[in-house]
Amino acid sequence: MAGRIRDEDIALVRERTRIDEVVSQYVTLRPAGGGSLKGLCPFHEEKTPSFNVRPHVGAFHCFGCAEGGDVISFLRKIEGLSFVEAVERLAARAGITLRYVDGGRSERREHGSRARLLEAHKAAAEFYAEQLHTSPEAAPGRAFLADRGFDRAAAEMFGVGYAPRESTALLRHLRGRGFSDEELITGGLVSSGVRGRYDRFRGRLVWPIRDLSGAVVGFGARRLFDDDRIEAKYLNTPETPIYRKSQVLYGVDLARREIARRSQAVVVEGYTDVMACHLAGVTTAVATCGTAFGEDHAQVLRRLMLDHDEFLGEVIFTFDGDEAGQRAAMRAFEGSDERFVSQTYVAVEPSGLDPCDLRLKHGDAAVRDLIARRVPLYRFVLETRLQRYDLDRADGRVDALRATAPLVAHVRDKAKVIAYARELAGMLGMDVEEVRAEVDKVLAAQGRNTRGARRNGAPVRAARGGRSGAPATPLPDPNDRNLFPERELLKLVVQSPTLVGPAFDTLEDEDFSHPAYVAVRRAVHAAGGAGTSPGGERWLAALTEHAADEGVRNLITALAVESFHASRTPDVGYAEALLARVQELATSRRIAEVKRRLQRMNPIERTDEYNRLFGELVALEQHRRALRERAAGSPS
Repeated sequence: MAGRIRDEDIALVRERTRIDEVVSQYVTLRPAGGGSLKGLCPFHEEKTPSFNVRPHVGAFHCFGCAEGGDVISFLRKIEGLSFVEAVERLAARAGITLRYVDGGRSERREHGSRARLLEAHKAAAEFYAEQLHTSPEAAPGRAFLADRGFDRAAAEMFGVGYAPRESTALLRHLRGRGFSDEELITGGLVSSGVRGRYDRFRGRLVWPIRDLSGAVVGFGARRLFDDDRIEAKYLNTPETPIYRKSQVLYGVDLARREIARRSQAVVVEGYTDVMACHLAGVTTAVATCGTAFGEDHAQVLRRLMLDHDEFLGEVIFTFDGDEAGQRAAMRAFEGSDERFVSQTYVAVEPSGLDPCDLRLKHGDAAVRDLIARRVPLYRFVLETRLQRYDLDRADGRVDALRATAPLVAHVRDKAKVIAYARELAGMLGMDVEEVRAEVDKVLAAQGRNTRGARRNGAPVRAARGGRSGAPATPLPDPNDRNLFPERELLKLVVQSPTLVGPAFDTLEDEDFSHPAYVAVRRAVHAAGGAGTSPGGERWLAALTEHAADEGVRNLITALAVESFHASRTPDVGYAEALLARVQELATSRRIAEVKRRLQRMNPIERTDEYNRLFGELVALEQHRRALRERAAGSPS
């Protein structure tokens, strides 16, 4: 069809794009041995990493939800792109000029496509930034920043801009850049009313909101003028195909690497707080965009921090010291225990100053000290609740216990419940057993208590499958020892076909004992055979293209990222031994079949057939002995 990208250009994009570099924009990856990298899956919720990437093959696969593929399919899944959009995004990243079949028109030009919306937002961000520094009208915006300690360099670092008061300034500018009104309305840059179309942001200071890859997906805008018809102090981009406020974090593009390196995330409340923190040296700071911190935000941070059962980082919330800040802390506490394995903390300035005001009044060191003085979130919440009661009176202590026991009971982890109950007893000046008894009353309604057994506080979840619909081909148990040589050989074929070469292509379906492994062998044959492939991204793409169904495609990507069980780096000798082992096992199955037929046969009545089968049995036994010698170096 018109607009289809040439196959050779798609192959070039795969070859020139490192999958680990692309995935690392969304997931923190750590070495997992054997050339593999591992992290928390971005496609389903998990607390133990099962998401694997093997760079030299160009593949990813999650053993938890069965999602897998190459770098193009990863970008499509994570960003919700079409195939063409994903290839175009990667091509631009790699500096590749794409060619289209028949000179056709690229899908990139279609109205409302993600790529077009991102281009429009990039152009809008550049326009706003220029207006801030060149327009006389933007003087109040420059003064606002200066009054808060931000110079021009700081504004440029964060891309801060100014939206002119004239109602169609951006609209006219972007029309001149080739964008349609429909695209601008879809992207939330322009609104439409009874008087026509007009800029959504007018007469405001604007902050571009970027995703993990650094692409601008929306804006946050602060009121500057008293006669602004929109009374809200802050106005944000509405929900659009590229902007989901529950999933974006302001500053995450700047903070993501430090969050991963330090296993720490600092969650502040506003754009200027993020700026102040970063300029003060707290480079892990992020903020939500016009909404409370929620589950999707937590998932983003968990993936960046590699927050799982075997690793403990820290998430630090900063709140104002007023009542609203205390309510925000309570909301964070109620969700943090289920959202994070990492320790959660809160940093509140006693004077009530937020990070921006604190930096302005006391300098950068004061912001760093604020974060360093963090206290466990549960302790802050308990202390805040206890302030309502007179703990010098017996009835006050009882009332305080009844008010705080549900907070302790809320925690899923049994060990933490016991520890928190003990600490609460110290705060109240009461006996530990008395506090635990009250907590148990609350837990009883939930079917658990501090003395009973729990499954590490984790809710029991149904096992998640891969994509919707059961695969036509049944999948094998990857831990089945009887199938181990076949799986190990197929890993070699997918990851390093040059090691097995033409020898693998001589195998038949009968050499594999599981239908899924037979299907992989057929995909190898359909893709041209292992003897013709150098491996890499093109080979993986060819195999998945010729897979019989979704289940087989998932199996191929799993084989592409699994580590080998060899005691050394697989080489030609290891490949030859595996080939011999697989053939030996196939020969053993044939021997067993021949023996069964001979046992059922009367040698007198069917002498010729019996002698033929017996001769075949002798030959098979000899062949098996030879294969067994060649397979001596393979795992069993």
